[in-house]
Amino acid sequence: MDLSGVGVWSHHLRFFDPAEAADAAAELEELGFSALWIPDAGGAVFEAAGRLLAATRRTVVGTGVLNLWMHTPTETAAGYASLAAAHGDRFLLGIGVSHAVRVDASEPGRYRRPLAATEGFLDGLDTAETPVPVEGRVLGALGPKMLRLAAERARGVHPYLVTPDHTRQARDALGEGPLVVPEQTVILCPGADEARAIGTSWLRHYLDLPNYANNLLRLGFTEEDLASVSDRLFDSLIAWGDEEAVSRRVEEHRAAGADHVALQVVTADQRSFPREQWRRLSEVVR
Repeated sequence: MDLSGVGVWSHHLRFFDPAEAADAAAELEELGFSALWIPDAGGAVFEAAGRLLAATRRTVVGTGVLNLWMHTPTETAAGYASLAAAHGDRFLLGIGVSHAVRVDASEPGRYRRPLAATEGFLDGLDTAETPVPVEGRVLGALGPKMLRLAAERARGVHPYLVTPDHTRQARDALGEGPLVVPEQTVILCPGADEARAIGTSWLRHYLDLPNYANNLLRLGFTEEDLASVSDRLFDSLIAWGDEEAVSRRVEEHRAAGADHVALQVVTADQRSFPREQWRRLSEVVR
């Protein structure tokens, strides 16, 4: 499994028209992106991953990340085994604990002791009829305890909404060898005002979630940075501008220890596949 280079993180590939998602996946492979990452909100995530794998020949497909509260270890191990049998070593299982506000919405009080829940889920993957190998899984780890768990029981980490400083901390925590594959949000636009108009409300949605907010506070941002979506915070989390600006951010992650960077394009119209932006970003791949 080659997880060097640059990939694409996209909710469009997971939740939008399956035929266009497959067509886009084939084009992204031709453009040179080495991996495609899809989110999970329960449901048929393995079927979605299978369609992307079937539409490509060499690209890695990963979950970014599978919500462990919405799947059982038995179901997850069976889904992994099915994809591995059909497509070989091209599927990477990203696993995460999501957020209490989302998990408890349908069952209040279910979200508790996320570290222990992750350990238990990994135990279930290890003891399944067809176990998920350690090298076949990564954790959506942000804090130090989850990073340590990833170093012990996974191939690495796939953190979301992070900065190059977090990438450096992840590399220090994991040491050499394990994968560090951060997601990096991107807005292709000519100026700061347009970037803020597109990205501020999108970013606020995540800043309201304690897991992300607490991680950013650990990284040195302040409560005021989060409440106001300060320029410092915005510019640290979102790479905006032209292809060169995105390329610089990718190189910052690499210099900090990333093996692979997954680019998520945010546009003013999140209902449409950002295919033109992906084509422009192929310059970053090259």
